[in-house]
Amino acid sequence: MTRSEELYRKAGELIPGGVNSPVRAFRSVGMDPRFIKRARGSRIWDVDENEYIDLIGSWGPMIMGHGNMDVLEAVQKAIWDGLSFGAATEKEGEIAELITSSIPSVEMIRMVNSGTEAVMSAIRLARGFTGRDKIIKFQGCYHGHSDSMLVKAGSGAMTQGTPDSAGVPVGVSQDTLTAQYNNLNSLEQLFEANKDNIAAVIVEPVAANMGVVLPEQGFLSGIKALCEKHGALLIFDEVITGFRLAFGGAQEYFGIEADIVTYGKIIGGGMPVGAYGGRKDIMKKVAPLGPVYQAGTLSGNPIAMAAGLAQLKYLRENDWFYGALKDKGDSFFKEVDDILNGKGIAHTLNHISSLGSIFFTDKAVRNYEDAKTSDTDMFASFFRHMLDHGVLMAPSQFEAIFLSGSHGEEELKAVLKAVNSFKQQ
Repeated sequence: MTRSEELYRKAGELIPGGVNSPVRAFRSVGMDPRFIKRARGSRIWDVDENEYIDLIGSWGPMIMGHGNMDVLEAVQKAIWDGLSFGAATEKEGEIAELITSSIPSVEMIRMVNSGTEAVMSAIRLARGFTGRDKIIKFQGCYHGHSDSMLVKAGSGAMTQGTPDSAGVPVGVSQDTLTAQYNNLNSLEQLFEANKDNIAAVIVEPVAANMGVVLPEQGFLSGIKALCEKHGALLIFDEVITGFRLAFGGAQEYFGIEADIVTYGKIIGGGMPVGAYGGRKDIMKKVAPLGPVYQAGTLSGNPIAMAAGLAQLKYLRENDWFYGALKDKGDSFFKEVDDILNGKGIAHTLNHISSLGSIFFTDKAVRNYEDAKTSDTDMFASFFRHMLDHGVLMAPSQFEAIFLSGSHGEEELKAVLKAVNSFKQQ
């Protein structure tokens, strides 16, 4: 028995499923999980000392790679002053100033501890600001595990949401409506059927939790126009795209400003950090200035702020970084696509900059229904092959590949070699 297997058996007796986040259990690929011991740059090692090229990057935060010295040194320096104070600190103001001075739509920002918490708070704020109850989300977009966001799409655009998890009361989810991604008509129907009662539309500007699905031309601008027409707020969930596509995230990349934006992952430099921000008139509704209550003992934790500030400073000050990362991603994903095409393997590869997904389907993937046509057994076979060849991918068809600044030519060639040796079952 390997050390990973031993640890998994023990954890299974103490932790639900043996893991603290479901996808880590490797169940969708028919394997037991690897338990990780350490990481550096683009490489990661499990407790059995197996080495892998890491294409997960902690699900997005490690855009500069694991163990970046700027981040590590900032954390090491900060810990000697104390791990938590439950009080205001200078670094909270510094990170707020850095973000608000760089992203035009974010005039004020509030730090929290996760992307889920950021979204939950943003939705409460949108309802408090507008005085309306209903929220529209898009099928297949994941916005964390707060009750009102765990909602399936109905059978049609007019259907109200139903809970997508046990323990979520219908009464909580009934004000969450679901439209189809890349389908403005489905969104407009919901607005018309719920006149003057839509507080906000929340969207992943690039969907990355049904696999990577890109917004079609005019989709995001169309959402913004419908929100303005109907007096609703536009919330961009940039937990994944924030500071990844550009320093200004998807807002900068696509040239569209949201009313509220949520962040996570990269903003914490690998530490647990989330945030939500937006126009000053909206953010002033948050307590203690306004009636929308939100609080957190560890919000703005000094160690997390040190890590996030170090990473964000590097990304803002090195303006070549995003162009180089985009070029790397464009080249890498094209080569993967070419290899699979050459093998005659039915697939669709969606990517944008350093973010991408391989869907094992011959159908173009532009929404959740398309994504579900993927051959998940084929993906599981591909995942196991890549793992056997020293490449660690997300153990789910419906997650993303993340590249970082630390993925060099040697690592990417090794990944391409592994892809090239894959044989369709």
